[in-house]
Amino acid sequence: MSIWLLLALNALVLILAFGLLWAVSLRLRDVSFIDAWWPTGMALLAWTSLAAHSASGGAVGPHGWILALAATAWAARLGGHLFARWRRHGRERRYEEMLADAQDRRGWSFPLSALVIIFAPQAPLQLIVALPVQLGQLGEPQPLGLIGVLGAALALFGLVFEAIADRQLARFKADPANKGQVMDKGLWRYSRHPNYFGDACLWWGLYLVAVETPLGAWSILGPVLITLLLTKGSGAPTVEKGMENRRPAYADYIRRTSAFIPWPPRKL
Repeated sequence: MSIWLLLALNALVLILAFGLLWAVSLRLRDVSFIDAWWPTGMALLAWTSLAAHSASGGAVGPHGWILALAATAWAARLGGHLFARWRRHGRERRYEEMLADAQDRRGWSFPLSALVIIFAPQAPLQLIVALPVQLGQLGEPQPLGLIGVLGAALALFGLVFEAIADRQLARFKADPANKGQVMDKGLWRYSRHPNYFGDACLWWGLYLVAVETPLGAWSILGPVLITLLLTKGSGAPTVEKGMENRRPAYADYIRRTSAFIPWPPRKL
C-alpha cells in the first residue's frame, strides 16, 4: 500500500469520526469530551494502518505490533484519564472561552463555532502527529534493532512518566486544603509540565521505533509537531494563561522551575 493511499484512507476515517463527535457535541452543547478523543484517535489510526497494510497483502512485523500496542496503551490510560476528568469537572474553561469569542465577536452559532474552532482543526493535526504509527506499518517487516529497542524503552518511559505526573496532580487537586495553591511536589518540582514532557517522550520513542521501517523516517513531522503543540501551542501556554492571577505563588514557581524538561529547581 502506498503512503498516499494510506493517508487518504485514514483521513476519511478521521472525517467520519470527527463528524460523529461534532454531532454528539451539538446534542450535549459541550465540546470538552474531545480531549479524551485525542489519544483515542491516535490508537485508531495505528490499527487502521495495520489493518490496511495487512489487507493489501503485507505482513506485520514487530515494529508494527509495537507501534499499535504502545499507542493503544497510551490511549487507554490518557483517554480514560481525560474522559473521567471531563465527567467529574464538566466543561473545559478554554473551550468555553474559544466558543464564546467566536459567537460574540463573529456572531457564529454554536454548531458553526464548534465545527470550525474545535473539531475541524484537530483532524489534520491528529493525522500528522500520528504519522509514526501509520508509516511505521508500511513496507516489508524488518527485524527489531537497537534503535527500535531504545525507542520502545523511551515510549514506555514517557507513558509511565506522564501517568505518574497526572496521578500526582489529580491527588493534589482532590485535597481541599490545596485549593488555590501551586503544585510543586513530586515530578512537578522539576518541571511545570511533566505530563507533557512524558507525552513528548512517548511520541519520540514511537518515532524511533518507526525509523527502523522502510518509510518510518519520513514521519518525523509527527513528534516535531506534538512537541511544538505541547510547548508553544495548545499545551503549556494555554495552561499557564492567567495562572499568576489565580495563584499568586505561581510567579515564583515559574522563576524556579523548568518549563518542560525536568531539571533541579533554581534557588531564588
